[in-house]
Amino acid sequence: MARHVTDAQMPFLAHLGELRKRIIWTVAAIGLGFVATFSFSERIVTFLARPLPAKLVALAPVETLWVNIKVAMLAGLFLTLPFVLYQVWAFIAPGLHRHERRFAIPFVLVGTVLFTIGGAFSLLVVVPFASQFLWTYKTADVIIPMWSANFYIGFVVRFTFAFGLAFQLPLAVTLAAKMGLVTPQFLAKNRKYAVLFCAIAAAILTPTPDAFNMMLMAGPMYVLYEVGIIAARLFGRRFPK
Repeated sequence: MARHVTDAQMPFLAHLGELRKRIIWTVAAIGLGFVATFSFSERIVTFLARPLPAKLVALAPVETLWVNIKVAMLAGLFLTLPFVLYQVWAFIAPGLHRHERRFAIPFVLVGTVLFTIGGAFSLLVVVPFASQFLWTYKTADVIIPMWSANFYIGFVVRFTFAFGLAFQLPLAVTLAAKMGLVTPQFLAKNRKYAVLFCAIAAAILTPTPDAFNMMLMAGPMYVLYEVGIIAARLFGRRFPK
């Protein structure tokens, strides 16, 4: 007997179908980016390992292969990011007014720029600083650092991806204000909760549980929250007083 689908269920099922389609397109795009960048993965690994004063070591037969796969996946994400962000926009656009849907191109461009800045900030500032600090932290003369390539590259990839996501905060806040979900006044009034949110998000996103690395992310995230408030005031939905 065929299952009856009510009108109330149809929108939910339609959203699930749309989400599934966008995820498939996103995974396919990143997969193509992976294929395009895998041949350059060795150069990328060399670049990522530059802050370390010694070479990395491989502790398993497949570790070198797995390391190159990780960096190619990250590079593939950066390469296909505009298309990935467009899939995000295509999923949330039905919740916007007709005149607001024209912001697709600015959303993709700004999101790409912010993610790239976040990733660059991680690779050029945070990762070298954190690596140097952790390499020499209380090692004295009796501990010789010898890091696994898989562990270190995984650390860098997760950190870079996390910072890319964190730098989307102004865009997410602006979009929420544009959809009428929040107001600049509400965001400014609840700054203390934003501090807590940044600390929790940093604890979740950072690849290591220590407070040092958490602060490296929580600080910039709060600054980005303040930037989001400014952007919400400039571009958010206007409500009648």
